[in-house]
Amino acid sequence: MNFRRLFAVMLKEMRQMRRDRITLAMIVGIPVMQLVLFGYAINLNLRGLSAGIADQAGTAGARALVMDMVATGVIAPTQTVNTPQELMASLRRGEISVGVVIPPDFERRRIDGREAVQVLVDGSDTVVQSAAVQLAQMPLDNSVALANATGAREVTARQIAVVSFYNPERRSAVNIVPGLIGVILTMTMVLFTGVSIVRERERGNMELLIATPVSRSELMIGKVLPYVGIGLVQTTLVLLLGLWLFKVPVRGSVLDVYVAALLLIVANLTLGLMISTKAQSQFQAMQMSFFVFLPSILLSGFMFPFAGMPRVIQWLAEVLPLTHFLRLIRGVMLRGAGLPELWPDVAALIAFTAVMMTLAISRFRKRLD
Repeated sequence: MNFRRLFAVMLKEMRQMRRDRITLAMIVGIPVMQLVLFGYAINLNLRGLSAGIADQAGTAGARALVMDMVATGVIAPTQTVNTPQELMASLRRGEISVGVVIPPDFERRRIDGREAVQVLVDGSDTVVQSAAVQLAQMPLDNSVALANATGAREVTARQIAVVSFYNPERRSAVNIVPGLIGVILTMTMVLFTGVSIVRERERGNMELLIATPVSRSELMIGKVLPYVGIGLVQTTLVLLLGLWLFKVPVRGSVLDVYVAALLLIVANLTLGLMISTKAQSQFQAMQMSFFVFLPSILLSGFMFPFAGMPRVIQWLAEVLPLTHFLRLIRGVMLRGAGLPELWPDVAALIAFTAVMMTLAISRFRKRLD
């Protein structure tokens, strides 16, 4: 072995790496991103779950009980309603994760030692369900003191009942399988179109496209449409396997499931086109796609609960298409909600698609340089 030639090859590779900004960004960016995401953004100890309160008693004891629950930090009231039916509607739309129902005869139930409060939980997320169970086990100091002052018996954990909806068996597959649709579509769709433009350059087909009368818009849209069918086939495959192997229910409309999948497919394809107009090679396109996969999987709520993330990270996650799709697909499949009830996430995916397609078309030029 000639060490001089070996050193020359090594030096050439290092110089080439130095010129490749994408590779340099991967070398520094991946460890930094993982450290920040796992150390700062990921939190399994849930706090501040969005909650709705239906206080039908309106007594001092009921208000003290709500204050005790809020003081635990597990819930953060975002809605005040009059009936349990309104809480159930908010749970179905995904506006809240927990609902607290205090009946009109709360004081009598408490004195008699009967079930006095119901905590309604969106059990489609097993982590949220486990966090809400803490409310039934907490010491209600203020309520106990108030009860003792009136000569009543103490409030015990048995008087607070936690009722889980949408996944009473607490099966992880019920929560994971709908999310897998989004993860698979994100990984495949972004990568497919991410390499599409640079592949034309590397194979020498760009010269042919330049000579044709095809406009930029026609080329971009034409690149997207074939993969839409592939994405719908993947959606069907995951749905059938989820139903057959894991008995995952589809409580809402199957049409809504496919419309939600279609919105994510188009959003990811346009994101891939945007990456393709920036990358100089297929390898660079794959590297840039990886920068999308990692935060999408970690921050969207697929692997880790969204409610446990810091507020700043939640704002960042709202930019990701997978975040909105998970709310849609779990709302339709597990809670039986309709897409009109989940319109904010539908609008977010449409807006994301429009922005990415506009940027991709504006950045693409029918020339070789």
